[in-house]
Amino acid sequence: MKRTSVLLAAPALALGALALSAVPAQAHDADTTVYQTQLKALNGSTASGSVWVSVHGNQATVTETVTGLPASFNGQAYPHVQHIHIGAMGMCPDASADKNGDGVVSTTEGAPHYGKIAQTLTTSGDTSPASATDLKLAPSGGTIDYKRSFTLSAETINALKAGTASVVVHGLDPATLSPAAAKAKSDIVPSLPLAATSPALCGELTVSQMSAMPNGAPETGVKSAAPTTSTDATPGVLAAAGGVLVAGAAAFGLNRRRTARKAQD
Repeated sequence: MKRTSVLLAAPALALGALALSAVPAQAHDADTTVYQTQLKALNGSTASGSVWVSVHGNQATVTETVTGLPASFNGQAYPHVQHIHIGAMGMCPDASADKNGDGVVSTTEGAPHYGKIAQTLTTSGDTSPASATDLKLAPSGGTIDYKRSFTLSAETINALKAGTASVVVHGLDPATLSPAAAKAKSDIVPSLPLAATSPALCGELTVSQMSAMPNGAPETGVKSAAPTTSTDATPGVLAAAGGVLVAGAAAFGLNRRRTARKAQD
């Protein structure tokens, strides 16, 4: 089991400790284990954040704070699908994972490091891999304060105990990508752009040295820094394919010529 014994020594983790101390804490009993990670930026993302997972039996409460994500696209709040990944090295990829040289580590290129989806961090409803790309259920906007309790699968519990579980937050600003990547389609949902499903943040979950986790946001609460839309205005799920829900690309309404010009500037 990996432990964050260097929590106060590493500068990035020390910032997380300060943030944690600034928020009211929620005590846990001896049968509860808290896992924690400081999310690291991928693919040129300017975002940052922290995630805590409090586990009691097969019940988990996930608390997440993230800032700096792309806030909106074409006037709508940008949905950021996010998951607990398991079944691989339990690590986050670096730039060397970009095998096709387009400047973006795609979801599938990162998979050998962080593994498959075990739980989807949705705002309501299903938390299984089946909701992995359901944009209606994804937290959205540039700033996300998330807290939700749900049942973990046995696979997820085992991966957390083994230190091989990671949290990945997806969604990049296409204007920051290379022209080729900005025009590319998603490697997992071809109806969406590559930017929509590529990882922006990743963090390995390890046992926290803190005796408590933050109370954080209200249950299933998500704060969005983007222009917000109602659930009905957010793109829906069009079809199920290969066990993954495919959400409509209309939400992003990509104007390829405009995106290409931004990427070239």
